[in-house]
Amino acid sequence: MTGKKWDVFIYGDINVDIVIPGVEQFPGAGQEHVVEDMNVYPGGGAALFALGLGKLGLTPAFQGSVGADCHGVWLREELKRSHVDCTFLGTSQKNKTGISLSFTNEKDRSFLTYRGTNEEWNLEAIDIEGVKDAGHIHLTSYAGSRNHHQFKMLLKKIREISSATVSFDVGWDETGEWYEGIYELLPFMDILFMNETEALHYTRGLNATEAALEFSRQCNMAVIKLGKSGSIGAKNGVITKSRPYTVNAVDTTGAGDSFNAGFVYGFLKGETMEQCLRIANACGAMSVTAYGGNTAFPTKEELYHFIKQQDERQDD
Repeated sequence: MTGKKWDVFIYGDINVDIVIPGVEQFPGAGQEHVVEDMNVYPGGGAALFALGLGKLGLTPAFQGSVGADCHGVWLREELKRSHVDCTFLGTSQKNKTGISLSFTNEKDRSFLTYRGTNEEWNLEAIDIEGVKDAGHIHLTSYAGSRNHHQFKMLLKKIREISSATVSFDVGWDETGEWYEGIYELLPFMDILFMNETEALHYTRGLNATEAALEFSRQCNMAVIKLGKSGSIGAKNGVITKSRPYTVNAVDTTGAGDSFNAGFVYGFLKGETMEQCLRIANACGAMSVTAYGGNTAFPTKEELYHFIKQQDERQDD
């Protein structure tokens, strides 16, 4: 699609998600509870993004690290099955593959996470040759002042060596810092992704529309995810709003990453902001209809069939 060896180069986290549905309470000391189901799925925001693009027919390359264990072997196979190039996927001899246990019920989710090889995450490890051969770069895991300088140096380097476009999902700031220095990075971005709460924190209280406009004055376009309220995008001072698709949500794991994959897919196809948001909303909505962050993510044919059906239903 981009005329490069890889349409998109992704660097980031990858782990195994073990989802245990229907957990209403945890067993006490010395007790055992029997559950009706328990399944293993690919996890990690960057990996889910890459898997989504592969399912849509793009050629993504993923760089990250798994352990020298059965989970690492299985994740590598899952990536390849979705047409993700694993040339840059390393095998760590230091840590085991990360695992996240997800306890879900109809009201909430709880997690126990072992980060494993994701502890080795380091922007300086990005393979620059991979960046050179990609039409688009997707970055995640911004941690404010802790890795701001690394991001700044990497984004400058990308601009120096490549004509690739760049998308960036800042993610949740667990420290609560919401580092104002992020504005230094915006001029290097073609697409900035945030959810509504993140945007509120980084702008110190602006609503989603105001935040999108503020960000887009410094980057090419800003996209704000509004969950059940849809999404908005801002470019050249123009706000575009997109209504949500209504589905029966089972597991919201990976919904934001699925949204990102859909938007970048539309962007690389040269679609309008309106159509990119519709595709993104559809990918996000479809992803929550099954357990696991990528299980229900659509193929290209499934995506457009879903959009057509939903639009016809909304127009009735």
